[in-house]
Amino acid sequence: MFLTKMPLNPRRRAARNLLASPQALHAAVLAGFSDPSPSDEGRVLWRLDTYDQHRVVLFTASPGKPDFTHLVEQVGWPTTEAWDTRPYDGLLESLRLGQQWQFRLTGNTVHSGRRESWSDTKPIGHVTVDQQQRWLRDRAQRCGFRIAETTAGVEEPVPDCRVVERGTRRFNRQGARVTIATATFEGRLEITDVPAFRQSLTFGIGRAKAYGCGLLTIAKPAARA
Repeated sequence: MFLTKMPLNPRRRAARNLLASPQALHAAVLAGFSDPSPSDEGRVLWRLDTYDQHRVVLFTASPGKPDFTHLVEQVGWPTTEAWDTRPYDGLLESLRLGQQWQFRLTGNTVHSGRRESWSDTKPIGHVTVDQQQRWLRDRAQRCGFRIAETTAGVEEPVPDCRVVERGTRRFNRQGARVTIATATFEGRLEITDVPAFRQSLTFGIGRAKAYGCGLLTIAKPAARA
């Protein structure tokens, strides 16, 4: 597996058009691989992280190395930055029970429900921060981790997890209008099941993985003062 980081230039017109369409960006990401099919090791996952109006970063996890030359030329920084791909296997093999990591995840925060006019259940987006955080906590155990607790700024321990961005993505697919509810989480987790956690890192969490959801990335926790 490989983890790739690539800065995009949101000031370019082509970048603005691409960033507005998860379906188009999905196709552009897959075009960077000679064979984008899932393997026994994992599947292609991607996520856009927006830090401000001038800094957008595309992250991908993938079984093979990408060639994002076409993205650099169209929506990147062709004269200053390309992309940085690093092996992921060393980190995956270093995972141990009880380890704590900082994490970031954009999830398709939905639940199955049925409205009066529907004949069957369909995914319905959660609308509140509490609902979205519960969505993550409900999946954590089977994904091999739990949300760690913190007492920073509070008297009683609380889950160390924040929703840092919320949104709704809409686009057309095969003549139908698609709506994806998303929430981006940041916080600290503890590994409770190493194989399940490794599976989460390499195959993603939740729905809409083709459209920028499901990629969980981790980093060492910041040193405490």
